[in-house]
Amino acid sequence: MHLSQLLLIAIGLSMDAFAVAVCTGLSMPRVTVKKALIVGLYFGAFQALMPFMGYTLATQFAGRIIVFGHWVAFIFLSIIGGRMIAGSLKKETCEDSDPKSNSLRPGSMLPLAFATSIDALAVGISFAFLAVEIIPAVSYIGLITLMLCMAGVKIGNAFGMKFRSKAEFAGGVILVLIGVRILLEHFGIIG
Repeated sequence: MHLSQLLLIAIGLSMDAFAVAVCTGLSMPRVTVKKALIVGLYFGAFQALMPFMGYTLATQFAGRIIVFGHWVAFIFLSIIGGRMIAGSLKKETCEDSDPKSNSLRPGSMLPLAFATSIDALAVGISFAFLAVEIIPAVSYIGLITLMLCMAGVKIGNAFGMKFRSKAEFAGGVILVLIGVRILLEHFGIIG
């Protein structure tokens, strides 16, 4: 997998967390670098951990069904991306997402970080089938999520809900397109 594809996957995966970070920033009376970093660390850590777990689980059986790896990646990325696109079209407010999003305590942040990273577990499974080097991959995903979530907190505090659905839609489109590209590369249609 090319670095550019990996970076696009990282951006796509981080969009759910970014949207929640925007809501978190919206609910804060004042944003500091420390608060933005806390939000970014929660989401970045989970976005890195979940693909690692998916990869680890999938490597147990990847050798037996590697011939279907491109299909597995395409299906997972398309489903995840499609769900993100559909979610972006719903008229949802930050209050609809989670009323606890304004708290940075572990009891509030851990469930949010876990919920927004479930999709990354499936991507980790795809990585196993594509023989992606997992440590650099999860490092990129975690770091990009951290940076985007820190920015999301600030954006949410400054601009509110304006960018949330657009970010989620863009993330979904990116994941679907990467899934299609993987399939097209497998069939030799593109290089």
